[in-house]
Amino acid sequence: MKVVSYTWERRLPAWIKHFFYLIKIMRWGWNADVILVLDTFLVAVPTMFACVLMRKKYIIRTGGDLLWEWHVERTGNLILLREFYSKVEQGIAKLNLKEKIIFTLTRLALKNAAMVVFSTDWQRQIWREPYQLDLSKTAIVENYYGPKSSELSVVGKNFLVAGRNLKLKNLEILKNLKFDFEIGQWSQEKLREKIKNCYALVVPSISDISPNIVLQAIRHNKPFVLTQENGINHRVGEAGVYIDPLNPEDVREKLEWLSEKNNYNEQVQKVADFNFQHNYSQIAQEFLNLYENS
Repeated sequence: MKVVSYTWERRLPAWIKHFFYLIKIMRWGWNADVILVLDTFLVAVPTMFACVLMRKKYIIRTGGDLLWEWHVERTGNLILLREFYSKVEQGIAKLNLKEKIIFTLTRLALKNAAMVVFSTDWQRQIWREPYQLDLSKTAIVENYYGPKSSELSVVGKNFLVAGRNLKLKNLEILKNLKFDFEIGQWSQEKLREKIKNCYALVVPSISDISPNIVLQAIRHNKPFVLTQENGINHRVGEAGVYIDPLNPEDVREKLEWLSEKNNYNEQVQKVADFNFQHNYSQIAQEFLNLYENS
């Protein structure tokens, strides 16, 4: 196995770095049976052209939604992911030239892939029509759900909000709420300590496809407040407290509810009762099965 990542190419202008990445893929890809792409545009597009030239198959594993993320960040318009593509089609959400190119090339990369793998069916259904997906060439491989930690500690009644300060993270909705929020971005090691010692985790994003930080909270038996616009509530179910990310009053009510001792203990128990696991060996085997059947 060979991992081909962006290194020095990142410093180059757009398209030039894509060209050099294409050359890198061709350099290392000739002896590959299949190329697994962990991206839908920056890596997927040059890989697509390289694979056409090498006559190789590639599998795309989706992550987030780059087009939607860039559009929200550029415009500040808090469009829910599940409404984004219909609003683009209706002309309500207007893409600039760069976004139109991303949309077109991403659709081409997805169309030519041997298989497109999603972490949630929620995202697959959102992408189904705008990206003209052939569902027979798609699959679901869920994210890593690790074993539970036996440690449980609460150092106060602080609500932890972690991640990059992007508009889609929707931090403004917390601005006038009178709770003890700890907001920031930390290394993985520091973040684990923060999760272990917080009262509860809060993820107020306008949409979140596969919030891995929630899975970390579950491992530590921590209650979590999660946007209802997500791809995992079918899996985590009653273990979560769900909020409308566009309704500050709903956010306030849910946080007040969780601040009550009895309600908090009830959620701790629900999280503790969640025992689904999905380890990396299973994930690897699922990808191997997809390769063999693609």
